[in-house]
Amino acid sequence: MHWAELLFEIVVMPVVAFVTGLAMVLMMRKIGARLQRRVGPPVLQPLYDIVKLYGKRTQVSHGVLHDVGIVMAVGGFVAAETLLPVPGMNGIAEKGGLITLLYVMMIPSLGLALGVGQCANPNGSIGISRALTAMLAYDIPFVIVVFGVAWHYGTTNLVEIIAQQQAGGVSTWGMVEMPLLAFAGLFTLQGMLGKQPFEIYVAPAEIATGPMVEMGGKFLGGLFVMQCFQLYTAGVLDSALFLGGGENWASFFVKAFAVVAIPMSIAFLFPRYRTEDLVGLLWKWPVMAGLVGLAFLMN
Repeated sequence: MHWAELLFEIVVMPVVAFVTGLAMVLMMRKIGARLQRRVGPPVLQPLYDIVKLYGKRTQVSHGVLHDVGIVMAVGGFVAAETLLPVPGMNGIAEKGGLITLLYVMMIPSLGLALGVGQCANPNGSIGISRALTAMLAYDIPFVIVVFGVAWHYGTTNLVEIIAQQQAGGVSTWGMVEMPLLAFAGLFTLQGMLGKQPFEIYVAPAEIATGPMVEMGGKFLGGLFVMQCFQLYTAGVLDSALFLGGGENWASFFVKAFAVVAIPMSIAFLFPRYRTEDLVGLLWKWPVMAGLVGLAFLMN
């Protein structure tokens, strides 16, 4: 690949991710509104929220580490987007692979912990402590899922994994060949997103939104941008591992949005779990399903 073409893809892929993530945020809010018999926000409301926050005159920084933490939180996901192949663009996915992607996806949580730690607010400290606990809870089943997929397809290269699934049609999708791992992956996805019922580190009724309690202006706007990238990353990664990726842009968007919408629709019906319940739940069902699925693959 020519360097100019690679540079173009590295620039365009995060832009596609951000716009798609905005649409996913809108979809998530609309689903919640419909389930609660509300109208929901207008179409451009997620964009309005970000523009409003970045346009505020008062921008309170809590120090260099606070600013660096927010940059890490957003930058980690921006880097992750270049490792997720989309129709017609692979970026650096062929060079990175799943292992690199796993490490890159940990950067936002660590950056958030770094930034919130500078705020010295007890609610923020409690929130980030819960966030890191949740990361430990969902990383174990997620690693099992990734190992199983890599074992089955004989590679950690996402481009090759997608190509092998698309070669035989729906019958060779990971969801069909590895249903237990697909279940574990979708279950873990909900924990990774930190949305209801797993929003333990936000918990507005308990810790006043946790890590965001001292955030305002462009810093809170940065966290909104991070949320857009987070939703996109989760949807595209799960569809790449188990739904054959995107043969074209239409199927790519349908699969990514479905992966996010289905668990969200179910999750809105449940109350928020406590921290210990979340850890126990994620270390029980997804881990068990993942290990059994892995055992079937190795036989």
